[in-house]
Amino acid sequence: MLETLFKLREHGTDVKTEVLAGFTTFLTMAYIIFVNPAILSETGMDFNAVFVATCLAAALGSAVMGLVANYPIALAPGMGLNAYFTFSVVKGMGVSWQVALGAVFLSGIIFLVISLFKVREAMVNAIPHSLKLAISAGVGLFLAIIALKNAGIVVGHPATLVTLGNVHDPKVVLAIFGFLLILALEYRKVTGGVIIGVMAVTILAVMLGYQEFKGVFSAPPSITPTFMQMDLQGALSASLVGVVFVFFFVDLFDTTGTLVGVSHRAGLLDSNGKLPRLKRALMADSTAIVAGAALGTSSCTAYVESAAGTAVGGRTGLTAVVVAILFLVALFLSPLAGAVPAYATAPALCYVAVLMARGLAEINWDDLTESAPAVITAVAMPFTFSIADGIAFGFISYAGLKLLSGRFKDLSPAVVVIAALWVMKFAMFE
Repeated sequence: MLETLFKLREHGTDVKTEVLAGFTTFLTMAYIIFVNPAILSETGMDFNAVFVATCLAAALGSAVMGLVANYPIALAPGMGLNAYFTFSVVKGMGVSWQVALGAVFLSGIIFLVISLFKVREAMVNAIPHSLKLAISAGVGLFLAIIALKNAGIVVGHPATLVTLGNVHDPKVVLAIFGFLLILALEYRKVTGGVIIGVMAVTILAVMLGYQEFKGVFSAPPSITPTFMQMDLQGALSASLVGVVFVFFFVDLFDTTGTLVGVSHRAGLLDSNGKLPRLKRALMADSTAIVAGAALGTSSCTAYVESAAGTAVGGRTGLTAVVVAILFLVALFLSPLAGAVPAYATAPALCYVAVLMARGLAEINWDDLTESAPAVITAVAMPFTFSIADGIAFGFISYAGLKLLSGRFKDLSPAVVVIAALWVMKFAMFE
């Protein structure tokens, strides 16, 4: 049955290798079951319900990716998108989390529709490469400032806006230790380095009396507080159009980049360098977004940590199915998830920020019409505390600078239209 479903021999693998790859991928991305509820609960959402939604959405998305698309790529609620959901949409715009979930649901529907046609390729190819890199790096910087705030390393100041926190606070020290531990483990290529770092800080916090420990296993909590709570009518309001666009836009590039990058490393691209069964893979992602919103979590996306599984031999969807099963098992770890403090998950956010910021190195720094909009995009996200505003400033500055510099041929119609839409959004809505 497994041979028929996943074509193991055709891909030069076996059940043992695929199961090991699934365990490896799960360990590298398991931090999301602690981090995602911690971030989304700041909107007022029930922590335990989000924990269940996170596990179920990740299990569903990974299973569909494995069974339908036959790729060793796991899905889960995306880092950066959950921060945008909480800090930009709910806290920044003052909308309810139910409306924000509605926006996620609508973005998933749009993603689902374009996955049926070849619109995706046209959209991705029309966006300048420098802005794609800058968006990824900017989301990383946005995660970094959230992590530094959660750890108490950066605090508010009336004169300087931000300043260094109390470095004598044991919680700050624990967060710094956790970050350095994760970096060291990842450098040494220790499987599950991120989750080890998070749990090490949590254990130390419990031992020092800063955090209460309530056990490890229990029956899964109720998902009722978040299940089917999205407000679609509220999400259809004119002021939320930009929010839906950002959810869709960021996930589109995140998923496409991860699919191509991981598949390239695993040797799964065809002779033309293209991804076979791409439509199925995108359908799996969009299905996970829609289902995740219904369950009560922010957008799901393909995880670059899947590369850890392919590095140990994962080549088929059986790897992703194993990840899905392990996320279902994780449903019984809710007491452990509740014991993980914000300063323990902050090191994981900082590590993800480091990975995402590397895109800045690939920008053409000799061309100011490319590098300047990229820097504006990346810097605007943490400084405006908004991924949407960073993307908006990036497109507007890119189109404006190219026009003023006489580089008309560099501008695609799509970039001009997107920039114009953002200008209209700023002019017509607060």
